[in-house]
Amino acid sequence: MSTCLIVGASRGIGREMARQYAADGDRVIATYRKPADGLALDAFCARTIQLDLLQGGCAATLDQQLGSEPLDVAILVAGVAGPRSEHVSAPERADFDAVMRTNVLAAMQLIPMLAERLAARHGKLAVLSSKMGSIGNTTSASSWLYRASKAALNCVLKAASTELGSRGIVCMALHPGWVRTDMGGRGADLGVDESVASMRRVIAAATRSHNGRFLNYNGEQLEW
Repeated sequence: MSTCLIVGASRGIGREMARQYAADGDRVIATYRKPADGLALDAFCARTIQLDLLQGGCAATLDQQLGSEPLDVAILVAGVAGPRSEHVSAPERADFDAVMRTNVLAAMQLIPMLAERLAARHGKLAVLSSKMGSIGNTTSASSWLYRASKAALNCVLKAASTELGSRGIVCMALHPGWVRTDMGGRGADLGVDESVASMRRVIAAATRSHNGRFLNYNGEQLEW
């Protein structure tokens, strides 16, 4: 039985991640923001932790709640889309702060804290990115704040992998595909269950050779 931490399991991909790992018999620790979301997760998770990634002390809070528990898998799912602009337009300061703090700063605060727990089990760290964060594949300025945040998250993951890889941790950024969630919309290509099942297979099959890679939900390598 593996111990899996899912950060951002209140809904969508994060909740399905927690549900599927638990259904397969793994010990799941899931974070959530609102009390009602925590009650839903309690039905199948071993532990649930209320965590607001916009709070400056989120890493310290999670550190205290986890105690000395080692982790086999940690997946940072939480993210926000921000304004859905179609063209180059200046973002509002509040939107910029919310998107960058949730999508980038939170990962930079949590990854160092999780490293020791993952190293104890030669575990795996995955961050939920997006193909929209690929600089090499950018052909549109739409949602450019979101694109910038995911490109920054990719850089955070890649940089972390250069240090954590030597400690036996396999670090990867994952694109979940276009998924039918509140963020992806009803017209998206993939059901959340299919996307999550595919990403779980990628994580399970990952070896040290996958450290520092940007991968599609089906395992294909993506251009940074």
